Amino acid sequence: MKNILLPTDFSDNAWNAIKYAIQLYKDVECTFHLFNAYTPIIYHVEYVLINPAQFGLGDAVRDASQVGLRQLNTSILNEFGDNPNHTFEKIARFDTLISGVKELIKERHIDLIVMGTKGATGAKEILLGSNTVQVFREIKCPILAIPSDFEYAPPHEIMFPTDLEVNYNNTPLNVLLEIAVAHHARVNAMHVSSGYELTKVQLNNKSELESLFKKAAFLFHDVRSMEIIEAINEFQVKHKINLLTMVNNKHSFFENLFFKNTVNQIGFNLNVPFLVLPSN
Repeated sequence: MKNILLPTDFSDNAWNAIKYAIQLYKDVECTFHLFNAYTPIIYHVEYVLINPAQFGLGDAVRDASQVGLRQLNTSILNEFGDNPNHTFEKIARFDTLISGVKELIKERHIDLIVMGTKGATGAKEILLGSNTVQVFREIKCPILAIPSDFEYAPPHEIMFPTDLEVNYNNTPLNVLLEIAVAHHARVNAMHVSSGYELTKVQLNNKSELESLFKKAAFLFHDVRSMEIIEAINEFQVKHKINLLTMVNNKHSFFENLFFKNTVNQIGFNLNVPFLVLPSN
């Protein structure tokens, strides 16, 4: 039984991500945890420090959150019917998104978080909403981010850019492997070479990666003399990629791509679902 967390702000973008998750795992026994984090529109420091119920200020917002989750559950049943593999839990909490997600990962033994790439008020010119980037940065759990306008398609061609500097034994690659096997997908690992030969560590990691994916269709691509962003974008188009995966490691190029540049300046064309796997 998989436990999948579906944060929602009741936006169209969040609904699109929820639909993707349900279709991706339609043949897998799952409990989907529908989660809405709410805070009163107006509150003071004193209100946060004292029991909110004492003032009743949060009651209307809490009630709206609970009603929204019930309506969302109804919409899911209307769209997809009653799938015996799927169970839905509704969670409305007075909390921030990040704090609530961290608690639920522990409480509900979450295996994967699926969320949209923009919030209800996300600016169109920003490729990833600030909430999504913050979750990538702070949450140590596999995260699948779905672009707002992406229509579900089974992930038959998966792209996995890697610098081969990661110890894959410390990475939950089983999430990617399960998706690849279930959908008869091909995993395209891509290494962008800087012109130097692979180090002993990189060669060992490459062998480990090939071993971990021996149950799936797996191809290794060595790309030379190209910037990583250019290589990713070109490879996506050429191979009709419909799922992109990266490992979030403090010493990997993922850190440089997303946290050392402003998101709307990196020129990264994120138009397919994006699976981010944490690494110690």
